[in-house]
Amino acid sequence: MATSTPTTLAVREKKKFGKELIKDFLFAEGHKNLNHGSFGTYPRPVREAMHGFSDASEARPDDFIFYTYPKKLDESRTALAALLSVPVETLVFVPNATTGVNTVLRNLVYEEGDKILYFATAYGACEKTVVHLTETTPVQGVKIEFVHPVEDDWIVDQFRKRVKEEQAKGANVKVAMFDTVVSIPGVRMPFERLTAACKELGVLSLVDAAHGIGHIDLDLAKLDPDFLVSNCHKWLYVPRGCAVFHVPVRNQHLIRTTLPTSHGFNPLPVPGIAKIPTPVPSSGAKTAFIQNFEFMATIDNSPFLCIPAAIAYRESLGGEKSIMEYCNRLAREAGRRAAEILGTEVLENSTGTLGNCCMTNVRLPISQSVVEEVAIKGGIEKDNVVTWVREWMSKLLSDEYSTFIMIRWYAGAWWARFSGQVYLEIEDFEWGARVLKEVCGRVEKGEFLKEIASKL
Repeated sequence: MATSTPTTLAVREKKKFGKELIKDFLFAEGHKNLNHGSFGTYPRPVREAMHGFSDASEARPDDFIFYTYPKKLDESRTALAALLSVPVETLVFVPNATTGVNTVLRNLVYEEGDKILYFATAYGACEKTVVHLTETTPVQGVKIEFVHPVEDDWIVDQFRKRVKEEQAKGANVKVAMFDTVVSIPGVRMPFERLTAACKELGVLSLVDAAHGIGHIDLDLAKLDPDFLVSNCHKWLYVPRGCAVFHVPVRNQHLIRTTLPTSHGFNPLPVPGIAKIPTPVPSSGAKTAFIQNFEFMATIDNSPFLCIPAAIAYRESLGGEKSIMEYCNRLAREAGRRAAEILGTEVLENSTGTLGNCCMTNVRLPISQSVVEEVAIKGGIEKDNVVTWVREWMSKLLSDEYSTFIMIRWYAGAWWARFSGQVYLEIEDFEWGARVLKEVCGRVEKGEFLKEIASKL
């Protein structure tokens, strides 16, 4: 997608997007939310819907939870089925993408020689899930190591190569886990091509679309993954935590339990052991898969019911395509302008595919050798410098500048991740870049040592 010009953005902002939408959201006065991608946020109409469901559940708790909630949940599933172009019976909800990934990986049954393939860019919690399974089951992890920027062709070629290598050794790559958009750094993966490769190679595809729905176009009928989970609370303007979990009918027999296991689980029959009763009323002629996920222990699932309100709000802004196009163009322009202000660069490959999303990554002008020299003189061990500096910068941005920008050490440099969103304009990111330039100067002067000294 071509990078938009400031003029193009200005025209769109006058019509709909930008600072005029700030009033629709719940930010503190003066706060600039440049990190939407981490936890998302939602507008006032969605808050009103959520409060309405919470009030209804308190007015008549049993009636709401047993009888009203399943019907409202079906309305949310129906709304998302239309948005994702899949049958409603393939969609359920979980609290977040991490739970969805765990649900898949912990339901699959592993044998000696089974492998889980994943990439170096996997979300940390999901990689730890794989590691834990290697400690407790026969499965082994296969990690494709690489550092961005690389080309999509390279990623797909490496994927095919590693699967075939494992198969040649007699191993079974049971499932491959990969992102739609990576969290850190915030770049797009060629998930469509990886999903197709899984089909060709006989590998189950587990798509971690934490950054998916509301962020990029997801046509699941066309993509046809074996499993996909996507956070609704990141980019779709739904309250935390809410994620949609897609399992095609062909694979639903593989997902026997929710996490935690609850009343919907059907144990294998054991002679002499009576069937375990459930207190949850039957919600009609629904599949075992759907009923399994309707009630997963007692928690407040009001966010699950806010999907229709969130979609209605997005339609009032012009709909999915309009929102995504604006946020993508804004993120690209934000990266370009921030790099100009900082005198650095945007993390991108030669074909420009990494930035086909609503996030961008800009290198910070910090000399790590200078920082390490200052830190060592201040009594800080070299191995601890990155952690201390990252935490200090993050806290400083929050406390003194009333913003938060995701900062990480990656590929031998410091990077800042920005998120484009409808309530932001290019001027917000220009401000953010100037703030970062100031903060980088403070880092090189060793200001972080004062904070460290107070904690040691």
